[in-house]
Amino acid sequence: MVSILTRPASRPLNFWVCLGVPAVAAIILVLLELTTLDMDLARLFYDPVAGEFIGRHSYFLEDILHDRAKQMVIAFSVFAILGFIASFFVDRLKPFKRELGCLVLSLALATSFVTPMKAVTAVQCPWSLEQFGGHETYSELLSPRPPTDKPGRCWPGGHAATGFTLFALFFVLRDRRPRMARAAFIFAFTLGSVFSIGRMMQGAHFFSHNLWTAIFCWLICLGSYYWILYRPAGKQQLSAKAEPVGA
Repeated sequence: MVSILTRPASRPLNFWVCLGVPAVAAIILVLLELTTLDMDLARLFYDPVAGEFIGRHSYFLEDILHDRAKQMVIAFSVFAILGFIASFFVDRLKPFKRELGCLVLSLALATSFVTPMKAVTAVQCPWSLEQFGGHETYSELLSPRPPTDKPGRCWPGGHAATGFTLFALFFVLRDRRPRMARAAFIFAFTLGSVFSIGRMMQGAHFFSHNLWTAIFCWLICLGSYYWILYRPAGKQQLSAKAEPVGA
C-alpha cells in the first residue's frame, strides 16, 4: 500500500493566520525602522564603561549557547537526513517518507537562505557600530549602506535561524500528532528566542534581525509543508481513488 493511503488527511490550515500574522509582523518591522527601538534594546546590553556588550566574551553564550547548541541542531539535521534515506529501504519508516523528506527540506532551506541574504543586504552588526565602540555607521535595513571596506554580515540572524528552523517539526507532526506538534512549536519558538537574546547580549544582532529570521523560517517551513504534506480530506480521497491499493 502506498504511503498516501497510510497518512491521515491534513488538518484544516488557516491561511489567514499562517500567512496573515507573518505579514502583519513584517509590516510592523518595516515601520519600526522609523523608530529607535533596535538601538534602545541594544543599549540595554551595552556597558559604556567597559566599552563592549555584556555578553561579548561570555563562555556560556559563545561556547555553550552558540557553538554547542548549533552543533546539536546540526546533529539533529544529520539524523533527519539519515532517517529520510532509510525510509526508502526500512519498512517501518516507509509510511513516514514524506514527513521525513519535508523535515529535511525545511531544515535545509531555513538555514541555507541566511548566508546569501547576509551578503546581499550587508547590514552591520551592533558591535561594529560607532555607537557601541566600533567604526561603522548605522543604516536602516531599507536605506543605502554607507561606504565601508568591511560590509556587514548581520541580517538576518543566523543563529536565530538555528532555533526557528525547528518550526519544521510543528508542520511535520501537525497531522499525525497534534499535541506533539504544538509542543514542537513552543519548543522551536522558545529555542529561537533564547538564541536571539543570547546573540543580542553579545552585540551580534539587533532585535529586528532575529524577528525577521523567525518570519522567514516560518514561511519556508509552511511552504515546504504545503507542497509536500498538505492533503485536505477531499483531495486525499480523490488521490486514494486514483491510486490502486498495493501499487
